[in-house]
Amino acid sequence: MKSALPLLILATSLLCAGAQVGDKPNIVYILADDLGYGDLGCYGQEIIQTPNIDQLCREGMRFTNHHSGSTVCAPSRACLMTGQHTGHVWVRSNGNIQLRDDDQDMTIARVLKNEGYHTAMIGKNGLGCNGITPGFANRKGFDYFYGFNSHSAAHHYFAPFVHRNGEKVVFPNNKTHTGDTYIHDEFMKEIMSYLDRRKKDDQPFFLHYAALIPHASLVAPEEWIAKYRGKVKEAPPFKGGGGGRGGEYGPVQEPKATFAGMVSRLDWEVGEIMKKLESLGMAGNTLVIFSSDNGPHQEGGKLAEWFSSSGGLRGHKRDLFEGGVRVPMIAHWPGRVEAGSVSDHLSAFWDVMPTLCELTGATAPEGIDGISFLPTLFKEGEQQQHDYLYWEFSSKGGRRAALTHKWKAVQLGKAPIMLFAVDDLYEEHDVASKHPDVTERFQKLFNEAHTPKPSTK
Repeated sequence: MKSALPLLILATSLLCAGAQVGDKPNIVYILADDLGYGDLGCYGQEIIQTPNIDQLCREGMRFTNHHSGSTVCAPSRACLMTGQHTGHVWVRSNGNIQLRDDDQDMTIARVLKNEGYHTAMIGKNGLGCNGITPGFANRKGFDYFYGFNSHSAAHHYFAPFVHRNGEKVVFPNNKTHTGDTYIHDEFMKEIMSYLDRRKKDDQPFFLHYAALIPHASLVAPEEWIAKYRGKVKEAPPFKGGGGGRGGEYGPVQEPKATFAGMVSRLDWEVGEIMKKLESLGMAGNTLVIFSSDNGPHQEGGKLAEWFSSSGGLRGHKRDLFEGGVRVPMIAHWPGRVEAGSVSDHLSAFWDVMPTLCELTGATAPEGIDGISFLPTLFKEGEQQQHDYLYWEFSSKGGRRAALTHKWKAVQLGKAPIMLFAVDDLYEEHDVASKHPDVTERFQKLFNEAHTPKPSTK
């Protein structure tokens, strides 16, 4: 049975944090795009500067064993939104696909909205991939949406248009890779305005900021590139191309300095959000979570090895080795989450739904795969553990992986299952031949964890 947070403890802790008894906490979930496990200072990065996220880490809890929903954008975000892993979730790959209408695919936004929260998503739509219907976010529980419906369009930092709810917002001078409106500037304006409105109406809110950074194309304002110009041994210019589906990556003259500048720009944005919460008197009653949707990319002229973006882990985006799915996660809530704490609790994106449900008193949908990590977050009660985490990825001939507290199994297509001891963090030693019984158990687990997608009829 999942542990419940005693109401008396919650009420007392909220008073200590500056909130009123009975208040529901605000929730801000910030999701980076293709940020690697090793791209942040607090996770070992030595070149790229991330002082604001590092401060978030010093004042909160750093998770060292947290995993994304998938190794690419759309299914990973679908797992986050629905509390299901990729053996069960509707969106299991990138492409022209979106979640189904309620009640088939219930999102965390819908659950929190039903609990009295105002809900918003700003940035990249996490409810599918390409071909998403304008206004779909509103139908899936978000009171407010501003950003990209299509993931391919989200390759462009000077996009010709985005959507506010179901309506187009046009930037006539933008030409995808050049223009006068850098879309992340608009995202920050929207976030600040949204927080101001929430302060006025005094309603608890769930804000999901799905940043584009540092996904290719490699683009950053000059002031951020300049921070690294001459400080990194530069890679050859990238002429542009790739990306597919109309989301081609733009050219970049200084790939390394630009990528580093992008990460530092994102770090600055996190700092601005935290300052805004503080200035509005909201910080004491707001849980802020920061994470990334999968491992670092190898696209748009960027290589994961440049800054050891995978943190030494094997693989990167599109791999089911740890470099493709182990991601940073930091939780921050003054007075509730212990400052400077570190947890190696085994968790994944599908745990966010039940965690926020337990936090807010909402009822989690039936049939989800997640387990609340609230006992770990607050260091109260008994933490339920996963028997395993599971991923499947249809590209590149099909890939499957599962992780327990002792073993990691990875299968590439129809090749034999590779087996790694959890202590072999960098997945260097395949010991499948020495443990055929364990490998056989993982084969059965793979089959049990996968459910064929139901008919769309």
